[in-house]
Amino acid sequence: MSTKSFSTHWNLKSLFPNTCFLHFHRKSFPNALPFSFFQYPRIHCPKTYFPQPPLALSYPSDQTSHNLTQAQESVSEYLQDLGLSLEDSISIASNSPKYTQMLVDGVKELEEWNAWNNSNGEGDHLGFKEMVIYMAKEKGDNGKVAFLESVGLTLSSAMSVARYLSSESLPSLIHKVKYMKEIIFSGGDDKWLSGKNARRMMMYLSIPSDEDVEQTLSFFEKIEARRGGLDMLGSVDATFRFLLESFPRILLLPVESHLIPLVELLENIGVPRGSIGKVFLLFPPVLFCNVQGIKTKASAFEKVGAANKDVGKMLLKYPWILSTSIQNNYEHILLFFEEEKIPKASVDRAIRSWPHILGCSISKLKLMVEQFGELDVRNKKLGRVIAKSPQLLLRKPQELLQFVLFLEGLGFDRETVGKLGCRCPEIFAANIDKTLKKKIEFLVELGISNHHLPWVIKKYPELLVSDVDKALRPRYCFYSLQLHYHTGNELDDPALIILRIQYLMEIGLSKREIALMVRRFSPLLGYSIEEVLRPKLKFLLDTMEKPVKDVVDYPRFFSYSLEKKIKPRFWVLKGRNMECSLKDMLGKNDEEFAAEFMGVGRMLISPSSHQ
Repeated sequence: MSTKSFSTHWNLKSLFPNTCFLHFHRKSFPNALPFSFFQYPRIHCPKTYFPQPPLALSYPSDQTSHNLTQAQESVSEYLQDLGLSLEDSISIASNSPKYTQMLVDGVKELEEWNAWNNSNGEGDHLGFKEMVIYMAKEKGDNGKVAFLESVGLTLSSAMSVARYLSSESLPSLIHKVKYMKEIIFSGGDDKWLSGKNARRMMMYLSIPSDEDVEQTLSFFEKIEARRGGLDMLGSVDATFRFLLESFPRILLLPVESHLIPLVELLENIGVPRGSIGKVFLLFPPVLFCNVQGIKTKASAFEKVGAANKDVGKMLLKYPWILSTSIQNNYEHILLFFEEEKIPKASVDRAIRSWPHILGCSISKLKLMVEQFGELDVRNKKLGRVIAKSPQLLLRKPQELLQFVLFLEGLGFDRETVGKLGCRCPEIFAANIDKTLKKKIEFLVELGISNHHLPWVIKKYPELLVSDVDKALRPRYCFYSLQLHYHTGNELDDPALIILRIQYLMEIGLSKREIALMVRRFSPLLGYSIEEVLRPKLKFLLDTMEKPVKDVVDYPRFFSYSLEKKIKPRFWVLKGRNMECSLKDMLGKNDEEFAAEFMGVGRMLISPSSHQ
């Protein structure tokens, strides 16, 4: 350094006593000026605010710990200079260890210059903390890298994402991230549902995907590679990092003029505020859509009768309906169903309740429609099926064929299988091993012989819908009874069936008698205890004074309306001091009953009805 520059340095020191000056060694910094200076407020943060991360430097362990603590204090001071509160600065400094290590490593590189400067006796130089702050300023990211690391990004990712944010101030960025976290991750405890929905969306997609969907799939793949996989999709710790890495431009979106109006629009079309985050996680490109663009895409679903609230429900199930690929396929789907002569009302209902259909290719849909056609389930019949169970269209033809073969093994022909499916479409979607076989075993254990099984199922195919695995466990059955009678909560169907059987046994019927009743009238097991079985049995025993065994011979007794048929006919017979069986009393129509028991051609009472 020349004598002139040396004297100038000391003159500046005398003029600016609170300013620190740093000399550069030409070998280490060949492009640097002879000297440089900057000014900063000397803020001292309590050392107790900062933990001592185990970062390995080339210093002794005590010195390492001391340097790390000092470095964190320096980062905090630097962040406060950028406009952050003391609390935020300490939090960021404490949670960005790799960034701090990088600054410390940079300071170590200046040691050569310090040694050279001291050997020449040229003035004073910056202390360790001042040099850390200098290195932070030299990075030029204005604290964004430290903040991004503190929210979960790796140091390399933080540096990469920070390049997108040169125009963003650090306080503005922090405000934006806090708002996004609040919106995206403020849902309930069912965070795992987002992962389940993501898998379903990927599984049912069979059309070429556009760029937005491709980016979303890449985002899913990153999360799937982590421990816990897509089940962690709703977790901020596991997801936010990958969200920012996959879609760094979301940090450029203004909160007040873009994000808030976007959230308000989704609320207006029926997406609950607590569920808006699920839409963003399952399809992050929605964040880049403007309000008018979403309105335009949502209005397309008016063709299937979807009003605003319906679109909101569709979005929750399948946010990809806003993608270009799904919107284009939508028109092809509607045309296909029209050509197959499936009633529009059924198609509309199917799409509204199961919008994943819109991501299915026409060729795949055609295979399933043809498979249903082999069961004589076409046109209006197929419309009734998909209106109740639209997800059946997304199954594989061989899955439906396996179901058909299973029922054929029980003694049904294909035409009957089709009729059963039209009456109860849910059985087409039932799992053979976990549901159908379990239910058949249950009915056999109840006393229904293999010979009578087809008849029982034909009369009441709903018996095949539910998984009875839990219901077959006595402990679960007892628990269900306690839960029902003490809380009044609704139980699942298998437990309800067990409850009904147990109730019938409690009133004096044997297992064999119940099996005989089910064989004669299988819908029996579908009736509510409180609304049907109990009040009708009470009237039978207390008022009609008939034995409970009478319902074994005629279990169809429970199908008739107590107020409109059972009571009126009983009082007619009682007024004439007449006795007859339940079948004679209830099995005749009004004209036949009146002619036999009243001696007139028409019975002047309310028409019969079934319950």
